[in-house]
Amino acid sequence: MNVLARIRDDVHSVFERDPAARSWAEVLLCYPGLWAVWIHHLSHGLWKAKFRLLARLVSQAARFFTGVDIHPGAQLGHRLFIDHATGVVIGETAIIGDDVTLYQGVTLGGTGKQHGKRHPTLCDRVFVGNNANLLGNITIGENSRVGAGSVVLSDVPPNSTVVGVPAHIVYRNGERLLITDPHDIKDPLSDALIALAARVDDLERQLNRVPSVEPFTAEAAERQAYRDELDRMRQYVSMGEGI
Repeated sequence: MNVLARIRDDVHSVFERDPAARSWAEVLLCYPGLWAVWIHHLSHGLWKAKFRLLARLVSQAARFFTGVDIHPGAQLGHRLFIDHATGVVIGETAIIGDDVTLYQGVTLGGTGKQHGKRHPTLCDRVFVGNNANLLGNITIGENSRVGAGSVVLSDVPPNSTVVGVPAHIVYRNGERLLITDPHDIKDPLSDALIALAARVDDLERQLNRVPSVEPFTAEAAERQAYRDELDRMRQYVSMGEGI
């Protein structure tokens, strides 16, 4: 695909995904996410040609003008749409498929100083909400959606929706997933929930071992014993008769 065809393809994808786009002139002049993608094609070509420093300088210039930080080594597919652009970070070994949508503040980052593939792979038609963080060498399957503000640390199967910190699946293949096991949440509070559930189970087992009695039987027996004791004491205690 030549340069003009790719530009035309990218602009058409903006009209398909952004109802605020009104004209070609507006898209070409007012969408820094597109500028960042187009400049990345240049920096990525320099990177592959081993002009690494020059490639980084070009990417830094794009970062200054667009607010998008895309490492020259990242591999971007066709029709990537970065809406609002500001604050998006795409790491060196990230791979992005076709027709992917990223909103502002998205980070495709690593989790440490390891070498090799250390950034996410986004398959075709993935949608990532604003300020979401996708970290490590993970794969987001086709047609999946990542909720705004989520932190994704593990693979996401195709046709899924994930939300939360860390993210967990709430929809798969169009059906809502009900979480019944706290182990599936993978939340910092999940350990506390698991411990609480185990304690409740233990208390229920202890209650089941206690012999069943009629309601208030024990209380009634205690009251009767108290009355009997008072009756016995009246034989030895003067209540002030004859004063």
